[in-house]
Amino acid sequence: MKAAPVLRSLGSRGADQFLVHTGQHYDANMSSVFFDQLGLPRPDVDLKVGSGSHAYQTAEVMRRIEPMLTEQKPDLLVVYGDVNSTVASALVACKLGVPVAHVEAGLRSFDRTMPEEVNRVLTDQISDLLLTHSPEAEENLVCEGIDRAKVHFVGNVMIDTLVRLLPKARARSVLQDLGLRDGLDNTVPFVLVTLHRSSNVDNAGKLQRILTALAEIGRECAVVLPMHPRTRQRVAGYGFQALLDGLHVVDPLGYLDFLCL
Repeated sequence: MKAAPVLRSLGSRGADQFLVHTGQHYDANMSSVFFDQLGLPRPDVDLKVGSGSHAYQTAEVMRRIEPMLTEQKPDLLVVYGDVNSTVASALVACKLGVPVAHVEAGLRSFDRTMPEEVNRVLTDQISDLLLTHSPEAEENLVCEGIDRAKVHFVGNVMIDTLVRLLPKARARSVLQDLGLRDGLDNTVPFVLVTLHRSSNVDNAGKLQRILTALAEIGRECAVVLPMHPRTRQRVAGYGFQALLDGLHVVDPLGYLDFLCL
Protein backbone atom coordinates (compact mmCIF):
# COMPACT_ATOMS: atom_id res chain seq x y z
CA MET A 1 0.00 0.00 0.00
CA LYS A 2 2.92 2.33 0.65
CA ALA A 3 5.03 1.35 -2.34
CA ALA A 4 2.31 1.49 -5.00
CA PRO A 5 1.86 5.29 -5.25
CA VAL A 6 5.62 5.91 -4.99
CA LEU A 7 6.38 3.44 -7.78
CA ARG A 8 3.65 4.96 -9.93
CA SER A 9 4.88 8.51 -9.36
CA LEU A 10 8.53 7.66 -10.00
CA GLY A 11 7.54 5.76 -13.13
CA SER A 12 5.68 8.78 -14.49
CA ARG A 13 8.93 10.73 -14.13
CA GLY A 14 10.92 8.21 -16.13
CA ALA A 15 12.81 6.70 -13.20
CA ASP A 16 14.59 3.39 -13.77
CA GLN A 17 13.22 1.20 -10.98
CA PHE A 18 14.11 -2.27 -9.71
CA LEU A 19 11.50 -3.77 -7.38
CA VAL A 20 12.64 -6.20 -4.68
CA HIS A 21 10.21 -8.46 -2.83
CA THR A 22 12.01 -9.91 0.17
CA GLY A 23 9.43 -12.65 0.69
CA GLN A 24 9.01 -11.79 4.37
CA HIS A 25 5.27 -11.92 3.63
CA TYR A 26 4.80 -14.91 1.33
CA ASP A 27 1.31 -16.34 1.85
CA ALA A 28 -0.82 -15.73 -1.28
CA ASN A 29 -3.45 -13.90 0.77
CA MET A 30 -0.75 -11.74 2.35
CA SER A 31 1.39 -11.07 -0.71
CA SER A 32 0.45 -11.77 -4.35
CA VAL A 33 -3.13 -10.54 -3.93
CA PHE A 34 -1.76 -7.11 -3.03
CA PHE A 35 0.34 -6.93 -6.18
CA ASP A 36 -2.75 -7.74 -8.20
CA GLN A 37 -5.19 -5.40 -6.48
CA LEU A 38 -2.80 -2.46 -6.14
CA GLY A 39 -1.65 -2.68 -9.75
CA LEU A 40 1.96 -3.22 -8.74
CA PRO A 41 4.41 -4.55 -11.32
CA ARG A 42 5.80 -8.02 -10.76
CA PRO A 43 8.93 -7.88 -8.58
CA ASP A 44 12.21 -7.95 -10.47
CA VAL A 45 13.49 -10.30 -7.80
CA ASP A 46 11.94 -12.29 -4.94
CA LEU A 47 14.40 -13.10 -2.17
CA LYS A 48 12.03 -15.78 -0.75
CA VAL A 49 13.12 -15.20 2.85
CA GLY A 50 9.96 -16.72 4.37
CA SER A 51 9.05 -17.00 8.03
CA GLY A 52 11.29 -17.31 11.05
CA SER A 53 12.38 -15.44 14.15
CA HIS A 54 13.14 -11.73 13.97
CA ALA A 55 16.86 -12.51 13.98
CA TYR A 56 16.52 -15.11 11.23
CA GLN A 57 14.43 -12.90 8.94
CA THR A 58 16.66 -9.88 9.42
CA ALA A 59 19.83 -11.90 8.80
CA GLU A 60 18.42 -13.66 5.73
CA VAL A 61 17.27 -10.40 4.13
CA MET A 62 20.74 -8.94 4.72
CA ARG A 63 22.47 -12.01 3.32
CA ARG A 64 20.28 -12.22 0.21
CA ILE A 65 20.00 -8.54 -0.66
CA GLU A 66 23.72 -7.73 -0.44
CA PRO A 67 24.76 -9.41 -3.72
CA MET A 68 21.76 -7.87 -5.48
CA LEU A 69 22.66 -4.35 -4.34
CA THR A 70 26.30 -4.96 -5.24
CA GLU A 71 25.26 -6.01 -8.74
CA GLN A 72 22.60 -3.36 -9.35
CA LYS A 73 24.54 -0.43 -7.84
CA PRO A 74 21.38 1.70 -7.35
CA ASP A 75 21.55 5.47 -6.90
CA LEU A 76 19.03 5.11 -4.07
CA LEU A 77 17.40 2.34 -2.04
CA VAL A 78 13.81 3.13 -1.04
CA VAL A 79 12.47 1.26 1.99
CA TYR A 80 9.01 1.42 3.54
CA GLY A 81 7.50 1.21 6.99
CA ASP A 82 8.90 -0.78 9.88
CA VAL A 83 9.16 -4.49 9.08
CA ASN A 84 12.31 -6.58 9.46
CA SER A 85 12.98 -6.22 5.72
CA THR A 86 13.10 -2.44 6.14
CA VAL A 87 15.92 -2.27 8.67
CA ALA A 88 17.83 -5.20 7.14
CA SER A 89 17.87 -3.70 3.63
CA ALA A 90 18.73 -0.24 4.91
CA LEU A 91 21.66 -1.56 6.98
CA VAL A 92 23.18 -3.44 4.04
CA ALA A 93 22.81 -0.40 1.76
CA CYS A 94 24.37 1.87 4.36
CA LYS A 95 27.42 -0.37 4.65
CA LEU A 96 27.73 -0.51 0.85
CA GLY A 97 27.55 3.26 0.55
CA VAL A 98 24.14 3.23 -1.16
CA PRO A 99 21.93 6.17 -0.08
CA VAL A 100 18.70 5.17 1.67
CA ALA A 101 15.27 6.84 1.56
CA HIS A 102 12.80 5.82 4.27
CA VAL A 103 9.12 6.27 3.48
CA GLU A 104 7.04 6.75 6.66
CA ALA A 105 10.03 7.92 8.67
CA GLY A 106 9.51 9.31 12.16
CA LEU A 107 6.51 7.20 13.13
CA ARG A 108 6.83 6.33 16.81
CA SER A 109 4.88 4.38 19.44
CA PHE A 110 7.59 5.05 22.08
CA ASP A 111 7.33 1.39 23.07
CA ARG A 112 10.66 -0.37 22.53
CA THR A 113 9.07 -3.74 23.36
CA MET A 114 7.54 -3.60 19.87
CA PRO A 115 9.96 -5.05 17.28
CA GLU A 116 8.57 -2.55 14.76
CA GLU A 117 9.61 0.36 16.95
CA VAL A 118 13.21 -0.87 17.04
CA ASN A 119 13.15 -1.25 13.24
CA ARG A 120 11.82 2.31 12.79
CA VAL A 121 14.38 3.97 15.05
CA LEU A 122 17.36 2.14 13.59
CA THR A 123 16.27 2.67 9.97
CA ASP A 124 15.83 6.40 10.53
CA GLN A 125 19.29 6.72 12.05
CA ILE A 126 21.00 5.36 8.92
CA SER A 127 18.74 6.88 6.24
CA ASP A 128 19.76 9.81 4.05
CA LEU A 129 16.25 10.91 3.07
CA LEU A 130 13.55 10.73 5.75
CA LEU A 131 10.12 11.05 4.17
CA THR A 132 7.51 11.73 6.84
CA HIS A 133 3.73 11.27 6.94
CA SER A 134 2.97 13.95 9.53
CA PRO A 135 4.51 17.08 11.12
CA GLU A 136 4.83 15.21 14.44
CA ALA A 137 7.10 12.67 12.75
CA GLU A 138 9.61 15.40 11.91
CA GLU A 139 9.71 16.51 15.54
CA ASN A 140 10.30 12.92 16.64
CA LEU A 141 13.30 12.70 14.31
CA VAL A 142 14.78 16.04 15.39
CA CYS A 143 14.46 14.98 19.03
CA GLU A 144 16.52 11.89 18.16
CA GLY A 145 19.32 14.06 16.78
CA ILE A 146 18.57 13.72 13.07
CA ASP A 147 19.45 16.69 10.87
CA ARG A 148 16.24 18.50 9.91
CA ALA A 149 17.67 19.06 6.41
CA LYS A 150 17.30 15.32 5.73
CA VAL A 151 13.59 15.34 6.63
CA HIS A 152 10.86 15.99 4.07
CA PHE A 153 7.16 16.07 4.94
CA VAL A 154 5.48 14.31 2.00
CA GLY A 155 2.22 13.11 3.58
CA ASN A 156 0.80 9.65 4.11
CA VAL A 157 1.20 7.61 0.92
CA MET A 158 -1.23 5.00 2.24
CA ILE A 159 -3.95 7.64 1.91
CA ASP A 160 -3.02 7.99 -1.78
CA THR A 161 -3.71 4.28 -2.20
CA LEU A 162 -6.91 4.44 -0.17
CA VAL A 163 -8.36 7.35 -2.16
CA ARG A 164 -7.47 5.75 -5.50
CA LEU A 165 -9.01 2.37 -4.67
CA LEU A 166 -11.96 3.33 -2.45
CA PRO A 167 -14.49 3.24 -5.34
CA LYS A 168 -13.37 -0.30 -6.23
CA ALA A 169 -13.52 -1.33 -2.58
CA ARG A 170 -17.08 -0.07 -2.18
CA ALA A 171 -18.16 -2.21 -5.12
CA ARG A 172 -16.87 -5.47 -3.58
CA SER A 173 -19.32 -8.21 -2.59
CA VAL A 174 -17.64 -9.18 0.69
CA LEU A 175 -20.50 -7.81 2.84
CA GLN A 176 -23.00 -10.00 1.04
CA ASP A 177 -20.61 -12.96 1.01
CA LEU A 178 -20.28 -12.81 4.81
CA GLY A 179 -24.01 -12.30 5.35
CA LEU A 180 -23.52 -8.78 6.63
CA ARG A 181 -25.89 -7.14 4.16
CA ASP A 182 -29.57 -8.02 3.89
CA GLY A 183 -31.81 -8.14 0.83
CA LEU A 184 -32.69 -4.48 1.29
CA ASP A 185 -29.01 -3.56 0.98
CA ASN A 186 -28.78 -2.66 4.66
CA THR A 187 -25.53 -3.48 6.46
CA VAL A 188 -25.80 -5.51 9.65
CA PRO A 189 -23.86 -3.96 12.58
CA PHE A 190 -20.54 -5.76 12.97
CA VAL A 191 -17.09 -5.46 14.51
CA LEU A 192 -13.97 -5.93 12.36
CA VAL A 193 -10.90 -7.33 14.10
CA THR A 194 -7.19 -7.56 13.28
CA LEU A 195 -5.16 -9.78 15.56
CA HIS A 196 -1.61 -10.73 14.63
CA ARG A 197 1.02 -8.85 16.64
CA SER A 198 3.35 -11.22 18.43
CA SER A 199 2.83 -9.36 21.71
CA ASN A 200 -0.84 -10.38 21.56
CA VAL A 201 -0.89 -13.81 19.95
CA ASP A 202 2.32 -15.37 21.30
CA ASN A 203 1.18 -14.93 24.90
CA ALA A 204 -1.36 -17.62 25.73
CA GLY A 205 -2.96 -15.70 28.60
CA LYS A 206 -3.30 -12.48 26.62
CA LEU A 207 -4.65 -14.26 23.53
CA GLN A 208 -7.20 -16.10 25.67
CA ARG A 209 -8.40 -12.83 27.21
CA ILE A 210 -8.73 -11.19 23.80
CA LEU A 211 -10.66 -14.10 22.30
CA THR A 212 -12.90 -14.30 25.37
CA ALA A 213 -13.71 -10.60 25.02
CA LEU A 214 -14.46 -11.05 21.31
CA ALA A 215 -16.76 -13.96 22.14
CA GLU A 216 -18.65 -11.71 24.56
CA ILE A 217 -18.96 -9.01 21.88
CA GLY A 218 -20.09 -11.71 19.45
CA ARG A 219 -23.17 -12.32 21.57
CA GLU A 220 -24.24 -8.72 20.89
CA CYS A 221 -23.30 -8.32 17.22
CA ALA A 222 -21.35 -10.00 14.42
CA VAL A 223 -17.56 -10.16 14.84
CA VAL A 224 -15.51 -10.57 11.65
CA LEU A 225 -11.99 -11.90 12.23
CA PRO A 226 -9.79 -12.37 9.13
CA MET A 227 -7.27 -14.68 10.74
CA HIS A 228 -3.58 -14.19 10.11
CA PRO A 229 -1.68 -17.51 9.64
CA ARG A 230 0.36 -16.75 12.77
CA THR A 231 -2.80 -16.28 14.84
CA ARG A 232 -4.41 -19.44 13.45
CA GLN A 233 -1.31 -21.42 14.39
CA ARG A 234 -1.30 -20.06 17.94
CA VAL A 235 -5.03 -20.65 18.46
CA ALA A 236 -4.61 -24.29 17.44
CA GLY A 237 -1.46 -24.72 19.50
CA TYR A 238 -3.04 -23.33 22.66
CA GLY A 239 -6.28 -25.27 22.14
CA PHE A 240 -8.44 -22.14 21.93
CA GLN A 241 -10.59 -23.20 18.95
CA ALA A 242 -13.76 -23.26 21.07
CA LEU A 243 -13.33 -19.53 21.75
CA LEU A 244 -13.88 -18.90 18.04
CA ASP A 245 -17.42 -20.27 18.14
CA GLY A 246 -19.86 -17.56 17.13
CA LEU A 247 -17.24 -15.44 15.35
CA HIS A 248 -17.01 -14.92 11.58
CA VAL A 249 -13.48 -16.33 11.18
CA VAL A 250 -12.25 -16.04 7.59
CA ASP A 251 -8.92 -16.33 5.78
CA PRO A 252 -6.81 -13.17 5.41
CA LEU A 253 -8.47 -10.70 3.07
CA GLY A 254 -7.02 -8.70 0.22
CA TYR A 255 -6.73 -4.94 0.40
CA LEU A 256 -10.01 -4.19 -1.40
CA ASP A 257 -12.19 -6.52 0.68
CA PHE A 258 -10.65 -5.34 3.93
CA LEU A 259 -11.11 -1.72 2.92
CA CYS A 260 -14.73 -2.47 2.02
CA LEU A 261 -15.30 -3.88 5.51
